Amino acid sequence: MMRMVLRALAAVMMTAMMTAGAHAEVGEDGLHKKDWFAVTFKDVAEDIADAKGQGKRLAMIFEQRGCIYCRKLHEGPLSDPEVVDFIRKNFVVVQYNLFGDEEVTDLDGTTLPEKEMARRWGVVFTPTILFMPEDVPDLDSAAAASVATMPGAFGKWTTLNMFSWVREKGYQGDEHFQKYHARRILEQTKAQ
Repeated sequence: MMRMVLRALAAVMMTAMMTAGAHAEVGEDGLHKKDWFAVTFKDVAEDIADAKGQGKRLAMIFEQRGCIYCRKLHEGPLSDPEVVDFIRKNFVVVQYNLFGDEEVTDLDGTTLPEKEMARRWGVVFTPTILFMPEDVPDLDSAAAASVATMPGAFGKWTTLNMFSWVREKGYQGDEHFQKYHARRILEQTKAQ
């Protein structure tokens, strides 16, 4: 009997050790944090230009306190080394609080608290990732300028493929993301 208890305890400890790296840290604002998220003044035009200066694209992620889907995204794809490496090499990620009060400056110079800017941009779900163009557009809002939106928490391959599709400028071509994703899944499956 003692041997069975020790085995069960060992199994629980092993599982805990294997998942410890996937734990998502939560900041004082209640949002899940990644040390590789950029801290900026949340001036969208400036952030697009800064990302381009680094040879990257800007991705803006909206989250909220207590969001179980945000936790799923942070503990899943945003903790997977392959996904994280790809995003860090190709994107600057800025986090926004759906109900936050930090000032955000839109492309037309309008400055509003995060919660009002989220409303202006039509963001109603968390997590939501807005992908910005390479260059600062001559448009009045980030919502109008975004080249793609990822609403929700998805698994590793959907998340990685969405970031890849944006990096490859798939939004400019004829292959819709869903078709791109299906093709990539087939390629990834055959490669294994």
